[in-house]
Amino acid sequence: RLYQIPFGMPNCEDESEARTLYLVGDFSAPAEFFVTLGVFSFLYSMAALVLYLRFHSLYTENTKLPFTDFCVTVCFAFFWLVAAAAWGKGLSDVKAATRPATLISAMGVCQGDGVVCNAGTTPAMGLANISVVR
Repeated sequence: RLYQIPFGMPNCEDESEARTLYLVGDFSAPAEFFVTLGVFSFLYSMAALVLYLRFHSLYTENTKLPFTDFCVTVCFAFFWLVAAAAWGKGLSDVKAATRPATLISAMGVCQGDGVVCNAGTTPAMGLANISVVR
């Protein structure tokens, strides 16, 4: 929810206070889908582990239970692939929205003739990139 993140834009005309601008975009849906699927996968893994260890005889005697377990696991694998792709796209959209050149182009002060605006820092996205790879 980038639209909730403010950043200050200097007001060069009267040297008073900075104007507050907000980032553009809401990329929370892919991240929420990714995290929710991860939580459900963890809970299913714990339930399956209890079933395998505690109720092993029930698992081996019932022929439908292993097939059901296989089908649920395949569904989780498919949805995990979809969630990772959605989060990867969401992250690339977040990177595009927070790129210093994009932010500078949104500032009216930087659009004047002879005005040079430079970004102070570049956002660090290393941990976010790792979250997509995992």
